[in-house]
Amino acid sequence: MDLVPDIVDLVLYLLGVLSVVVWAIIIIKSWAWYKSQSESTDFLSEWQQTRSIYELPLLISKSESSFARLCNAGMNAMNEVMANSVLRRNERQEVILLSLKQQAYLEHKRMDGGVAVLASIGSTAPFIGLFGTVWGIMNALKTITATGSAGLDVVAGPIGEALIATAIGIATAVPAVLAYNYFMRRQKVHRADMEQVASRFQSLLTQSGVEG
Repeated sequence: MDLVPDIVDLVLYLLGVLSVVVWAIIIIKSWAWYKSQSESTDFLSEWQQTRSIYELPLLISKSESSFARLCNAGMNAMNEVMANSVLRRNERQEVILLSLKQQAYLEHKRMDGGVAVLASIGSTAPFIGLFGTVWGIMNALKTITATGSAGLDVVAGPIGEALIATAIGIATAVPAVLAYNYFMRRQKVHRADMEQVASRFQSLLTQSGVEG
């Protein structure tokens, strides 16, 4: 069996697998963001009405949002520093701030899952398709040389495979790039909201005199 067409077929199979991966990530990430948005909206609507740090435990217990987990990390850190009489006020603030930052990082990492894969596929799929195209054209030229004929019936098959490889490469890359940009925008907004929640958490601490 000739190796040349097998390589083109391998490229097509690879692109097919990458396309499935892209759409699987898009579906999974879209559902994750939809669920997160629903949970976050409910939490933030009540969060805006919170006037004391002591109201947070009840609010946190009713939510599974990333913001609730952030505040829970802050509350745990607050309880730890309040139990340590050795720490000074500024040291208590630093411990709580560090805990908030660590939890924020974990939440960002949780929502970032799969996005890098989209970026990688979006940037490489066109070149994989182009490789299949070049190989298909090489196959067509080889066939022409072997047969001494450049008729349509001789080159149509290899050229057709080459064009299909290009088309599938582009069809795989476009949704990957669009989805990557969309999820990165969502992540940017999410980061800003996390910073606002963390900032207000610290403000509630100060207003309640907990850090003193």
